[in-house]
Amino acid sequence: MIDLHFAATPNGWKITIMLEECGLPYAVKPVNIGAGEQFRPAFLAISPNNRIPAIVDHDLPGGGAPVSVFETGAILLYLAEKTGRFLPTDLRGRTMVTEWLMWQMAGLGPMLGQNGHFRLYAPERLPYAMDRYAREADRLYGVLDRQLARTGAYVAGADYSIADIACFPWIITHKAQGIDMAAFPHVARWFASVRQRPAVKAGTAVGRMARPEEITAEAKRVMMGIRNDATERDGE
Repeated sequence: MIDLHFAATPNGWKITIMLEECGLPYAVKPVNIGAGEQFRPAFLAISPNNRIPAIVDHDLPGGGAPVSVFETGAILLYLAEKTGRFLPTDLRGRTMVTEWLMWQMAGLGPMLGQNGHFRLYAPERLPYAMDRYAREADRLYGVLDRQLARTGAYVAGADYSIADIACFPWIITHKAQGIDMAAFPHVARWFASVRQRPAVKAGTAVGRMARPEEITAEAKRVMMGIRNDATERDGE
């Protein structure tokens, strides 16, 4: 059994999709990020960066102490290696999947996160920041569209991989991001195809019913790391 410390966000859904695709048994351990549960010592022991998701794998080959993994890229690689799925074994294929996984981790996710923050959550509407991240979101969609035009199927080639699993949940947010999918036909085609996979449907259904319809000002303050004073910044 794998314990999944989770909240219903694009990063959380990366891992539920992967677990569903691999057919691995898992138990969801909800983390209320609006209430600050990601800062509790028990969670920090497995996710030192106080971000969801994180896993604890109790089912190691040959037994042994459980293994905890944080950061979604590391979790996807861990699960791919554990199961032998969604990560090529040949050097060329593995390199391409790893490149696009890192691209998602370093670019697509963080930049769309910033775009969403300044569009939806920032206490002030800052035109410079909104324009900066909107342009970057648009650029990254263009990068992905050109890649999918080359591959004709999936992000890193002919086969579905952890690169697709990493990217897909962030593309779910395209409407909130202000992205016109008509401008990116290859992304739109890929998105429509991937969303029909049964494991993707099951993975993105996890936690949806528990999401609040409206995020309170206090929850936004906690999630966005807006601290009251130096004592709180130090975690005391």
